[in-house]
Amino acid sequence: MSTLNTSKSERIDVRASLTVKLLLQEASRACHKNVSEFLLDAGVLAANQALADRRQFSLDEAQWQAFQAALDAPIQPKPRLKKLLTEPGVLD
Repeated sequence: MSTLNTSKSERIDVRASLTVKLLLQEASRACHKNVSEFLLDAGVLAANQALADRRQFSLDEAQWQAFQAALDAPIQPKPRLKKLLTEPGVLD
């Protein structure tokens, strides 16, 4: 995902050791980008990967059927949960 064509109005400051800075500069040159572009592209990619399993999940047909069956199943009483939610807690 390239960030070159998007409007940038916010600033992000990053502190790094000299070794890390030199590594990032070398990698950005190898990708024909400046360090900001390199970091932003890599950061957006990493952020999307980190959030992917929280945004969508994929199921095959058997898994989908099991998921649907679980959603359609009658509600089962949960006495311990009811107790937890109705009795005063430590902070009450």
